[in-house]
Amino acid sequence: MKILLRKVTNTPLDFEIKSGDMTFKGYLEYHSPKLILLKANLNGKLDKPCDICAEDMKISVDEDIEFFISDGIYESNDDIELDVVESFDGHADLDELLHSEIELIKSDYHACDNCQED
Repeated sequence: MKILLRKVTNTPLDFEIKSGDMTFKGYLEYHSPKLILLKANLNGKLDKPCDICAEDMKISVDEDIEFFISDGIYESNDDIELDVVESFDGHADLDELLHSEIELIKSDYHACDNCQED
């Protein structure tokens, strides 16, 4: 799902995307010129092999996600550090953002119950 960034206003724009057992639900809201706030929750179960024994397991996910989407290159004169995703085509690709968040979670270290006991 692609959303045109210039259509996002001060009124939150709700979205919900599903991918397998995962649900990405939240809203986009205008924050400042060229910055859109994304607040969402990523919830569900992910299939991933154990990082120790490689047995398949399910990871329960319930993550609150918050970052900004910049319409173009983000430049700031402030000393405040923000999580910013840059968009170069004027759209927020929510499917791509969901995929990126899932891959980020999968890249963490996860061990199955058997390996945690050992």
